[in-house]
Amino acid sequence: MEFSEAIEFEHEDRKRIYEYVESHGEVDAADVRDRLHIDPGGFRHHVAILKRDGYLEERDGKLRASFDEGAAEEYDVDDFEFTIRPARQEDLSGIVGAIRRVAEQGSYIVAESVADEIDHDEALLRHNEIESRMFFVATVGDEVVGWVHLYAPELDKLSHTAELTVGVLADYRGHGVGSHLLERGLEWAASNGYEKVYQSVPSANDDAIAFLEEHGWETEAVRENHYRIDDDYVDEVMMAVEL
Repeated sequence: MEFSEAIEFEHEDRKRIYEYVESHGEVDAADVRDRLHIDPGGFRHHVAILKRDGYLEERDGKLRASFDEGAAEEYDVDDFEFTIRPARQEDLSGIVGAIRRVAEQGSYIVAESVADEIDHDEALLRHNEIESRMFFVATVGDEVVGWVHLYAPELDKLSHTAELTVGVLADYRGHGVGSHLLERGLEWAASNGYEKVYQSVPSANDDAIAFLEEHGWETEAVRENHYRIDDDYVDEVMMAVEL
């Protein structure tokens, strides 16, 4: 299933099964069946159709929402090798850790709130009638060293916009990881019909502002004294790029 696809179900039980799995990230198939009180034969039939139609996938008896968002891309920059790929449910803790380490190194308030939200949630990726949430990760070996996150509410008046955060651990900067993550995120947004991507950063985060400006982002507005960081009031810089 791609995020650009409308979510439509021909049977109420299929809708219930998808919504339960999507909101829990990954769950034992038998637990879903028992929790929703669906008879075993009917449950197997509905799951088979949801898998056939690309809504769900099953691994080792566990169900998860299925997202087809492209392949992994391998990079070798000055003998530094890294991979950028769509995130998976099992990347959740690695992403939370990476975001919090980056946030500790500078002012990245929106990213901090993203880390808190997904750490509280059971599901990393979301695609339902209310919201869509997508992550791509940069990895070195098995370690998540960077991320790009896109969030979009499923509202008609905002359906053309998505919010983005991106970051790379300090030890892995200087090799183009952030640029490749940003490019992958914007490609995803454009292919899913979004026309503008935005994010807000504190004015004290000079590195983030310079990075976005280097990639064609522009400042749309500034909210004075919007943040309080270490007892100092700091402006919010609202930046965006047209796709």
